[in-house]
Amino acid sequence: MKELPPKEANLFREILECYQSKQYKRGFKGAEQILRKFPDHGETLAMKGLFYNQMDKKEEAYELVKKGLRQDLKSHICWHVFGLLYRSDKNYEEASKCYINALKYDKENIQILRDLSLLQMQMRNLEGYLDTRHQLLELRPQNRQYWVTVAIAYQLLGKPELGVKVLATYEETLKDLPTTPDYEHSEMLLYHNSLLEEAGQIQEALEHLDAIEKQVCDHKAIKENRARYLLALGHMEEAQEAYRALLAINPDNVAYFEGLQKSMNLLNSSGDNRNNGKLTEEQQSKVLDLFMSLQKEYPRSNAAKRLPLRYATGEEFVKITDKYLRNMLRKGVPSLFVNIKSLYADKEKQKAVEKLALGYLAALEKSKGFDHSGSIIEPPTALLWTLYFLAQHFDYKRDTNKALEYIEQAIQHTPTLVELYMIKGRILKHAGEYIKAMDALNEARQLDLQDRFINTKCTKYMLRADKMAEAEKTIVMFTRADIVNPLNDLVEMQAQWFALAAGESHLRQGQIGRALRRFHQIEKHFNDYTEDQFDFHTYCPRKMTLRAYVSLVRLEDQLRSHPYYVRAAHGAIQCYLTIFDKPDGEDDEAMKGMTEAEKKKFRNKKRKAELKAQQEAEDRKKANAAALEASKKAGSNAAVALVEEDTEGRPLGRNPKVLEALARSGWQ
Repeated sequence: MKELPPKEANLFREILECYQSKQYKRGFKGAEQILRKFPDHGETLAMKGLFYNQMDKKEEAYELVKKGLRQDLKSHICWHVFGLLYRSDKNYEEASKCYINALKYDKENIQILRDLSLLQMQMRNLEGYLDTRHQLLELRPQNRQYWVTVAIAYQLLGKPELGVKVLATYEETLKDLPTTPDYEHSEMLLYHNSLLEEAGQIQEALEHLDAIEKQVCDHKAIKENRARYLLALGHMEEAQEAYRALLAINPDNVAYFEGLQKSMNLLNSSGDNRNNGKLTEEQQSKVLDLFMSLQKEYPRSNAAKRLPLRYATGEEFVKITDKYLRNMLRKGVPSLFVNIKSLYADKEKQKAVEKLALGYLAALEKSKGFDHSGSIIEPPTALLWTLYFLAQHFDYKRDTNKALEYIEQAIQHTPTLVELYMIKGRILKHAGEYIKAMDALNEARQLDLQDRFINTKCTKYMLRADKMAEAEKTIVMFTRADIVNPLNDLVEMQAQWFALAAGESHLRQGQIGRALRRFHQIEKHFNDYTEDQFDFHTYCPRKMTLRAYVSLVRLEDQLRSHPYYVRAAHGAIQCYLTIFDKPDGEDDEAMKGMTEAEKKKFRNKKRKAELKAQQEAEDRKKANAAALEASKKAGSNAAVALVEEDTEGRPLGRNPKVLEALARSGWQ
């Protein structure tokens, strides 16, 4: 390492501080000042290259850093800077090699060790991450972050019991514990508790939970964990009390109901009904009695009313379902069919629901009630929602004619309800009538032009019908109006549904290039998600959001199993296979029956037409640019506006209105 004189050495330290505080221009000037006297000082050359990198001058940056490294090959600063350069380009493999080389010459450099550990986590080199974090812990044993990151490393390596030991050792070193609940300390304690559970030490986890309760801020997590541990340990009476306390907080949480049933031995550990999915008569009676009492205790809980339908059978099912359906139809709940659709796996229950709904319809049309007694007159909307429900029911059975019949009756009853047209579109979609489905959704959209959801749904149906121009025109109604190409706003918002549907539409139409462009947009979004996790490797351990951080890391590990990515990958593969099978974009139908000479002539003609179209497009672009420049020079605002927009779709430079405006402004 070449030493600088004291004055320049102080200036170099200032340069390093400038980089840390993001004062890049000031740091760059300082580097140049040193290099005027010492042009071969490697570390200063490297730092100048790093400042160039911040100015988006990549080539100059790499050239200077490499030059600096050649001048001082044993400088940890030069290697560290080289690693930072690679890291900025997301070349993590090369960056980590540079950091390892830097550590050869400064083994205890905290900053380099931290940077290396971040790269190792990003690349999921968990064993290397563990080693690096152990080194940091040995150098700074008083730093809480280094303790918890070692525990995280053990957990991700599948050794949570070692993570428990690490955190227990750290907690023993704590002397001044917070007297009031402190969020960061609370999260660390809850993370410790989750490690005990993951290690299978349930009794220890329960005891630990009791010990830390007063220091924890997240009271709901304490209650949920305690209920889960009591259930796992077989303390059924205590578990019942715990789950009833949770239901008092949130009586619509299905997991709490299932936990309560398990604590009463009415469900097995996996949550399924006993006896191969069927309850005995005694168990069924107990379950239904339980839910009856819960319905009285929590009269506004929809889950308490819906869940008994899972377990009831025969006449009891009909009785409970009758009450549930009448209540929902009377209130006009659009999601009624979605709520009970899971029951349709049982054919007997499906038939029972159908019989009840058809009975309601007949009674409503005759006596305006759900039965023929005439004792209760239902609101007029009850008939509407019964028709709506039956349309969805028969659509599920793929009885398109009946489904359309009921939805048309509903539309005649209330022609201004958006949901009716949406269901009509879904029925037609399932029947393969994509154009008619699109028309139905477009009619729904026009009923409420300010509803973004229905606008999005309509766009999806247009793309499914391969009406690309209409889809683009529809979707841009809700994008930013201050950008040149509104469709780019969808890319910035990472609207994957649009890119995926558009790509599949292009693929169906044989537009391979456009399809690939859309599919690769989705790939880029997933790459962005992968890159975005990088900052969380420092943020989460610092803020002690440890449970969420581990969940994030595990989610990222299986990110590309997401259905959107899988569909995009299949689409892209299909595109590449098509290109491989037809490398010249040959049209089999157009060249069918041609001789080789005729095929060659056809290809040449097609190629010339493409070149001609490309040339014409370039000429139009040049003419437009010339007209715009000339109009601006002439100072005619009106002409500029006309040049920039030609609503009649003609080449801008040849628009008669533009030429007339230019002539008035004196342009020849």
